[in-house]
Amino acid sequence: MRNLYIALICFIISISLGAQELNCVVTINSDQVGQTNQQIFKTLERSLNDFVNKNRWSNRVYKENERVNAQMFITITEYESSRFKGNIQIQSSRPVFNTSYESPVFNYKDNQFSFDYIEFQPLILNENNITSNLVGVVSYYAYIILGLDADTFSLEGGTDFYKKAQQVVTLAQSAGYSGWTQTSGQRSRFELVDNLLSNSYREYRIAMYNYHRKGLDVLADNNSTGKQVVAGTMRLLETLGGRYPNAFLIQTFFDAKSEEIQNVFSDGPKVDIVQLKQTLNKIAPLYSSTWNDIKF
Repeated sequence: MRNLYIALICFIISISLGAQELNCVVTINSDQVGQTNQQIFKTLERSLNDFVNKNRWSNRVYKENERVNAQMFITITEYESSRFKGNIQIQSSRPVFNTSYESPVFNYKDNQFSFDYIEFQPLILNENNITSNLVGVVSYYAYIILGLDADTFSLEGGTDFYKKAQQVVTLAQSAGYSGWTQTSGQRSRFELVDNLLSNSYREYRIAMYNYHRKGLDVLADNNSTGKQVVAGTMRLLETLGGRYPNAFLIQTFFDAKSEEIQNVFSDGPKVDIVQLKQTLNKIAPLYSSTWNDIKF
């Protein structure tokens, strides 16, 4: 009876705690540095996977099957002593209701990435103090991934995560690493979260919700309605692009979504493809060859 009681208590605790939020694979590529001893890179890769997946990033309760699927690809281009320089590419996805399909949500490459690291150095999450640029950057993107995912399930559901990402930006600015300040360029970590939290770019967050929850998630049951909603999302982004041509958030949207959009409109019930292509070419001309491949 005592063992049964203990097991029951453990079960209740596990349910109340829930699972960690992320199911993220971190991969490190060090081919460009020509380092014969790969041990430090393997150690760092293991430490980062543990850091991202074992930390609790919020007070929200996630079931095991609700963890957000993501990848972080870190390419090291320079390495000397404890100093590393390179880039980090972040990808995330979310499931589409009533299908086995995972929809890409975020696909972004950050070239302003450098950090100091000594093998076996502990990676510690401290929301009030950023002492490591490596921890700062990875934590920042963990919050961005979770915020974007939440935005696809509920309207502006990711705000709390974006505020945490913005807090990381504020704390990291004093360290002197690039990517954290307003002067770091138009595709910086500062710029990304600043735009996500700005009412000036609210159409983007509405579009993220409409596209996924009202569009993709109903395609399996009502293909025509789902496609109409997705097409309407493009017009919403067109409105945003009219105010802010080449907006950073619009670029990130189509960096993740271009191939998916082509596939959505290349079969099934018809929509006004001519008008759709005009809209897509206006707001995302870099993907004009992809839009030309929409055949119906």
